[in-house]
Amino acid sequence: MAAKAVIRLTAAMTIFAASAMAQTNDPNLTQAEIDCLNRGSAANADCAKGGGGVKDGGKAPAPGTTGVVFLPALIVDLFPNPAVVTEAPIPPGNTAAPPSAPPSGAPAIQAAAPGGPVVAPTDLVATEPPRAVIGDFVPDEVLVTVNGDAGAVQQIAASFGLEIRSQRQSRLLGNTLVRFGIPDGRPVGVVLAQLAADGRTLRREANHVYALQQAASIVNYAFERIALDANAASGENVRVGVIDTGIDDSNPALSGVIAGQFDAMPDVPIKARDHGTSVDGLIAGTGAFKGMAPGARIYHARAFEGGKSTMDVILSALDWAAEQDVRIINMSFVGPKNELLGIACRNASALGIVLVAAAGNNGPKAPYSYPAAFDGVIAVTATDAKDGLMPQANRGAYVFISAPGVEMVAPSGAGSDVVTGTSFAAAIVTGAIANLLHAAPDRSADWVEKALAATAKDLGPKGRDNDFGFGLLDTKAAEAAKD
Repeated sequence: MAAKAVIRLTAAMTIFAASAMAQTNDPNLTQAEIDCLNRGSAANADCAKGGGGVKDGGKAPAPGTTGVVFLPALIVDLFPNPAVVTEAPIPPGNTAAPPSAPPSGAPAIQAAAPGGPVVAPTDLVATEPPRAVIGDFVPDEVLVTVNGDAGAVQQIAASFGLEIRSQRQSRLLGNTLVRFGIPDGRPVGVVLAQLAADGRTLRREANHVYALQQAASIVNYAFERIALDANAASGENVRVGVIDTGIDDSNPALSGVIAGQFDAMPDVPIKARDHGTSVDGLIAGTGAFKGMAPGARIYHARAFEGGKSTMDVILSALDWAAEQDVRIINMSFVGPKNELLGIACRNASALGIVLVAAAGNNGPKAPYSYPAAFDGVIAVTATDAKDGLMPQANRGAYVFISAPGVEMVAPSGAGSDVVTGTSFAAAIVTGAIANLLHAAPDRSADWVEKALAATAKDLGPKGRDNDFGFGLLDTKAAEAAKD
């Protein structure tokens, strides 16, 4: 009789194992098929469906990578699935939760004493059907919360033929969390069912694999609004000067972008790097933060600290940029009229350099801002994703053109940030001009200015106005303008 009982038990476990081998991470399984697997009905041949978890063709973590987290540049959807409601954690210090009892009529597993005989895994009685495990999971591990101390954990491991790979007291779970290894190849679903027989195991789960959800790239709405094809955009080898704060040149968005740097205020320690990093990134950023003119070569002059600079420092930076034979200089700063700055801008224009400057963020009643208000400088105001004017923007007859500059994602000294201001609208225009010069290097500064004015999308009152200038930049139309 004993031999027959063993045979029947072994046969039963074979059926359980066959059902459990159907555990799967196949997203094509219907809920009915999963429920069918959970019922463990071996008699219904149509009920089982082949496949497996990570073990049977899914993606298991590479050896040695369990627990490794890779942080993305930007998290888009950290929790793509509906939240799962779990029982409230047991308050710290209260670990005396009553053990769950085995189902009525099911024999409970008697834990082996330390050093005592170990029950063969094939002789274990499962008190619930083997579970169909869906999703990616570690194929030879289970996670278990245990109501008990280290001795209890050792007894459970010995009783069920498992390895203790890690254990710790979880404050949020209120019990000991144990990561058991399965050394003999049993399917995870079978082991989870077997562990249910021990009342000290409160929760039993597969060690599922999770992944951060991140965008492969971040495309600002600016590309669409200024009619610039993000896939075709290029400022390759166009030399662009930028006068701004210091930059974080270790930011991946600036990798290979900076062709040269100059510090116009070397005796002042660099503390701020955000503004300059954002401006350079919007012009020619790479990777996830693709700028308007990928491939452009930026010559960056640091001339600001704490948001401030002086005329002598700015003139020094302008001289250096001109010496680098740049085609465009971006000046995302404002101040009062200064004749020395005016002369420097006129002479830069005479050299064929396109000058782009921020119109200012000081409001509708603010005085004209320079260098934007000098002749020969393209003064840029900022619009939003719906082509509405930024409320804080300066107004005036000197405003030349509009470009996106409200709530755009850009690289910064801290990694990335959402930026707003005419400073960043100026960077968008600089990047667009780099595209025009890449397409036809012989185009002059005068041609660029006339083409932008003639092809801008009219906004506000008809014709040029004090709010939007000639209107919204249209790169595609400017590209088609006659040389």
